[in-house]
Amino acid sequence: MKLDLEGRIALVTGAHRGTGQVIAARLAEEGATVLVHGFTIEQALQSCSDIGAGHAIAGDPMTDEGANEIIEGCRQVGEVDILVNNYGTTSPGTWAASEAAAWHDAYDRNVLSGVRLVQRLLPTMQANGWGRIINLGTVGSTRPNARMPHYYAAKGALATATISLAKAVAGTGVRVNLVSPGLIHTAEVEAAYLEQGKRRGWGTTWAEVEPHVAKDIPIGRIVRRSEVADLVAFLASPRADAIHGQNIRIDGGALDVLT
Repeated sequence: MKLDLEGRIALVTGAHRGTGQVIAARLAEEGATVLVHGFTIEQALQSCSDIGAGHAIAGDPMTDEGANEIIEGCRQVGEVDILVNNYGTTSPGTWAASEAAAWHDAYDRNVLSGVRLVQRLLPTMQANGWGRIINLGTVGSTRPNARMPHYYAAKGALATATISLAKAVAGTGVRVNLVSPGLIHTAEVEAAYLEQGKRRGWGTTWAEVEPHVAKDIPIGRIVRRSEVADLVAFLASPRADAIHGQNIRIDGGALDVLT
């Protein structure tokens, strides 16, 4: 399927590594001009080199000054049509051992970092009558774990903020959605489960261990980052014009369909 992203400019936050880098690469493959964000210009330049495409953009979206720096870098390339708020981080914690500062930090990293960029880029999208804002969440926003309550609370706030924004831009040509992955196959996830698999006697290779990791996932495996990137690319395209204000899970069917 041709996604018709040629001529579109896409900013992907946190694209200096991991899933963000894969999303940036996928958008570039579809013909979009990709702005590859890192916290430092060195991170962004290295990611552009790894991808083989893109323009390096640097700045800290957790501050107003950093957000302005990001926007200024974007303007050197052109007007942003697609904003992918991929940046967000987890941090360890429990209900018994999470101070208020950890909750504030989780909200700043996972909600306000994206809000700052939305507020700066949305007026131009609305003026142009076309835009895409895609926030990266987690299935934990509706099915949180007992651990990391501050992280899941922040992601829950991101989910509600996404729906609020979708209502606010109704009729403007801007589409807003949330992509919520479940467990994603990364090098870190594989290494952790391989170690666990050795201890539990599951095997020593990923092919042996993954079925145990995915025992409660109907598709029998965990999601690949490339699959998340494919979904984001589709939502960023004109092909997805009728999809708006949705929280779209990509978890292999791990959560009940109607929950």
